[in-house]
Amino acid sequence: MRINLSYLKIMTCTLLILPVISMLSIQAQDYLITFAGSGGSPTVDSVKVENLTKGTKVKMKGSDVLHLTVVTGIESIGENELGKIRFNPNPMKDYARMQFDLPVAGETIITLYDLSGRKIVQTRDMLTRGEHTYGIQGIEGGLYIMMISSGRYSYSGRLICSGSQNNDAKIVYESTLALQEKRSALKGTNAEVVMQYTTGNRLKITAFSGNYSTVIIDMPTSGKTITFNFISFTDGDGNNYPVVQIGTQIWMAENLKATKLNDGTPIENVTDTTAWSILYSPAYCVWGNDAANKDVYGVLYNWYTVQTGKLCPSGWHVSTDDDWKTLDKNIPGDWDASKMKETGTAHWPSPNSAATNETGFTALPGGHRGNLGNFYAKGGNGQWWCSTEYSYTNAWSRGILNEFGEVLRKNNSKVSGQSVRCLKDN
Repeated sequence: MRINLSYLKIMTCTLLILPVISMLSIQAQDYLITFAGSGGSPTVDSVKVENLTKGTKVKMKGSDVLHLTVVTGIESIGENELGKIRFNPNPMKDYARMQFDLPVAGETIITLYDLSGRKIVQTRDMLTRGEHTYGIQGIEGGLYIMMISSGRYSYSGRLICSGSQNNDAKIVYESTLALQEKRSALKGTNAEVVMQYTTGNRLKITAFSGNYSTVIIDMPTSGKTITFNFISFTDGDGNNYPVVQIGTQIWMAENLKATKLNDGTPIENVTDTTAWSILYSPAYCVWGNDAANKDVYGVLYNWYTVQTGKLCPSGWHVSTDDDWKTLDKNIPGDWDASKMKETGTAHWPSPNSAATNETGFTALPGGHRGNLGNFYAKGGNGQWWCSTEYSYTNAWSRGILNEFGEVLRKNNSKVSGQSVRCLKDN
């Protein structure tokens, strides 16, 4: 009787790795976070939680409880504990179906590793309690370890593949019934929304209540109630903006996109290059004259718009040179731009690994418009006007450039176009 040599190798590796699998597990504890409002509203309608360190996020009702499952160490679990991971067929060739049971709802991370520990494919889903089914396809011949982690629960299973003609590895959700149940569960009231969390991860939490929205950056170390101070910020167009407190100051957490002054006077939208370069009256533009940039980056204003003193709503003002100096003092470190930049690479160039956004300022690379009317550097830098004049022709501004680690103080031609952040009056 002939025995396939490759199969023997796979089975030998299986026997060797089983003792290792049986020792792996996650030791976790729970932080339960609730939310409350103050100031303009005592209630919270909804919350968006972004783990800036892990790059994950969840959206939830303000009445729901954020259930952080905190990874703190390693102890032991059993492989395929209670038969929670089931493969059919196993060994597989081109396709296998995987089923498992979750004892609680939550964010679930499913990862397939080869024997060297290399991650082959991974998927993340918010799943309900109960049985779930996934399809596995496109993996090469060999022995694999499937790890499923959801909150405090973690399971592993071994999968053997004799080789697939398709090398595009995928893990695809299949259970329609469970998916419907998952969506229904999200509509419930006073639910617990589970999110994986490692001690020291930085969370950006944005709360919404009617037209209010407030940002808080936090690194929870225990269960607690987070209270958001809701402060109204509505521009001349009726747009509402999130705000964030940094030290003693309250800033906009997005770039301004108003096309009217706070008394309702329209600001001229100048698209022509030559017309922009010779204009000495209030004007705005959208970068590249592409309307799609407005909602993401806001609009660019010349300094004559700032000079009107009516660009921000009543009770707010365009940040001064001294306001930025105060912000500098409120941020530990040597004017560290990484603490103000949005994390990830959705807008900043890769790798943007130094960005932490621990202030909640969420600086974006909206670029600028030169005094000759040309557009520059969207995706590479952001520049913000100060209301402080430098000279007859120039005014102060601040810049965050992708290639520099600090916030730059400089003066620019008043004709140029830059972003604006408003600051609450003292």
